[in-house]
Amino acid sequence: MPDLDAARRRHPRLMKIGVFTAAFSAEPLEPVLDKLAGLGVEAVELSCGNYGGNAHCDPAALLADPARLRQLRDAVESRGLEISGLSQHGNPLHPRDALARETHETWRSALRLAEALEVGTVLAFSGCPGDGPEASYPNWVTCAWPDEYLELLDWQWSERVIPYWVREAEVAREHGVRVAVEPHAGFVVHTPDTALRLRDAAGPALGVNYDPSHMFWQGIDPVGAIEQLGRAGAIFHVHAKDTYLDPELMRRRGGLDTTPFSEFERRSWSFRTVGDGHDEATWRAIVAALRGVGYDGAVSIEHEDPLLDADQGVARGVSALRAAMAAGDRSTA
Repeated sequence: MPDLDAARRRHPRLMKIGVFTAAFSAEPLEPVLDKLAGLGVEAVELSCGNYGGNAHCDPAALLADPARLRQLRDAVESRGLEISGLSQHGNPLHPRDALARETHETWRSALRLAEALEVGTVLAFSGCPGDGPEASYPNWVTCAWPDEYLELLDWQWSERVIPYWVREAEVAREHGVRVAVEPHAGFVVHTPDTALRLRDAAGPALGVNYDPSHMFWQGIDPVGAIEQLGRAGAIFHVHAKDTYLDPELMRRRGGLDTTPFSEFERRSWSFRTVGDGHDEATWRAIVAALRGVGYDGAVSIEHEDPLLDADQGVARGVSALRAAMAAGDRSTA
């Protein structure tokens, strides 16, 4: 096993291997932390609600009970771990008011909890509105013609997306927290360009949770995306997840595939653990690019591999990331 402690002494800005614990939400937190510490993981990302649930981190309960808050902090720190970020991925711009309000309240609770825990980053999705004030479902615009699609996209950004995030980025700043929006399918921010458009509007408290898996299936160069976002100082957090692209099905269908994720053999692309979609050289290049733009935070493994259980997927991901990081360290020694 590469000696990352020695590497860290040579290069104090070395990134940390992290894990998003939502993959283990059926298990109590402390045994999960023991398991991750045993793998050599250095950071954990905890979910505070919305799509990821709050099995390990319930903001309302923790904020109401200082003893529970201290217990959570001690459970993490006593194992030599740190909290890289609080996750609360949801759709705060949902056209159904009740769903948008519930998502928004979870987001605000996560901000308060991050401040209490002295965690500097809260992860989010940008959200996606509907096609007007009376809509019931989100409407993700992915083409520029007929012209009404661009008219809709302009309405979404000007009337919903920018006003919401300008306000919320300021609220986050007041709590001493940065917002890391993850570019993701189904939401208005899904590419580096759309992420920077939102950052330009909302200001420097809003940046990106960078996940290369969402670049792969869109045909975006993951290294080029890091360089683009890094030049803007916009990378606040990083997810480590791979994507397998089925060559034949990608030729036939492309990346906009609505086949259920559970039907792996019928999908043109599927999420995989690190190294099971692209080779080690690709991940070495991703790690090198992150180093090159000065990123020194956690690279948080997000397990969504349909072919492996959480224990298998995370262990394989840790091993692949460690190898990619160690290779980069040797190249700069």
